[in-house]
Amino acid sequence: MAATAQATKNSITLKGSAQMVSEFFHYGINSILYQRGIYPPETFERVQKYGLTILVTTDKVLNEYLANVLRQLEEWLLQKTIQKLVLVVTDIDTNEVLERWQFDIECDKSVTEDSKPRNVVEEDINKGIKAVIRQITASVTFLPLLEGATVFDLLVYTDKDADMPMKWEESNAQLIPQAQEVKLRSFTTTIHKVDAMVSYKSDQ
Repeated sequence: MAATAQATKNSITLKGSAQMVSEFFHYGINSILYQRGIYPPETFERVQKYGLTILVTTDKVLNEYLANVLRQLEEWLLQKTIQKLVLVVTDIDTNEVLERWQFDIECDKSVTEDSKPRNVVEEDINKGIKAVIRQITASVTFLPLLEGATVFDLLVYTDKDADMPMKWEESNAQLIPQAQEVKLRSFTTTIHKVDAMVSYKSDQ
């Protein structure tokens, strides 16, 4: 039942694509929070996904927050109004932005919920997602050590005509001056394409 309402082995719908991308962000965000030490390692548990062992949080409050964000994200993916999601890591004392994990999202605007399923190979989509998750895991080899306590925030960029929930608020871009940037891999469902990149404060 793993592919229920997502994709069969050979086809995918707008709804299925939105669910696959939202699911990727669930595991991708959890991986960043674990790898970068934003939350204590003992608050994570191991799960198997995409042929990988991925650490996901057991923190109830964090899980509720992420579930609410990803639920809304899936709606915007369905509406094809989302442009990017950014995970920002800041120093809790100085409020300085230390890292910015940016995921640019391209939506095929021609696809609707009534469109015929697209021919895809689900394994190929999962391979692309797996490659991005692996790069997130490997990021500790080149990213500076985060010293001191840090917090994270999620920024979502949407089209101007996108419906904005009441609890969401406007934010600035929280950019890093003279940042180092590393482009990560991308993946596509043929309906949504996700390009990943991380920028970070240089010690130089």
